[in-house]
Amino acid sequence: MANKLLATDDGWAGLLLRLTLGLVILPHGAQKLLGWFGGGGFQGTLQGFEANFGLPAFVTVLVIVAEFFGSIGLVVGFLTRLCAAGIAAVMLGALFMVHLPNGFFMNWMGTQQGEGYEFHLLAIGIALTLMVVGGGKASVDRAMSRR
Repeated sequence: MANKLLATDDGWAGLLLRLTLGLVILPHGAQKLLGWFGGGGFQGTLQGFEANFGLPAFVTVLVIVAEFFGSIGLVVGFLTRLCAAGIAAVMLGALFMVHLPNGFFMNWMGTQQGEGYEFHLLAIGIALTLMVVGGGKASVDRAMSRR
């Protein structure tokens, strides 16, 4: 089982996709966990997710873990498939709970009530691809699966 989770080729696709997704999601996780980049930090995120979305604390903690530690996992290629699955789940939740009513497009002109879901679809697509191909070149998964 562990071998299937870690198995990956030595291709560039996994490397490029995991770096892209990991580096894009990491600041969002840092907002939620550490309060960086104008985020609320751990306590603020817990309170905000409960007040705004009715999410229990354990679900909010899973979101924070998936975004912060999952994105770090993707950057180094450690448990790539698991990290990608966590991020896909968070993006699906955000799409359906927050962004779906705002339509497809991001709010470039400031004329919508909120942001659309196009970003989330891209993130989900990248995450699903990583779940299929694995971490690729220069990943911890690759190094561990060789043993």
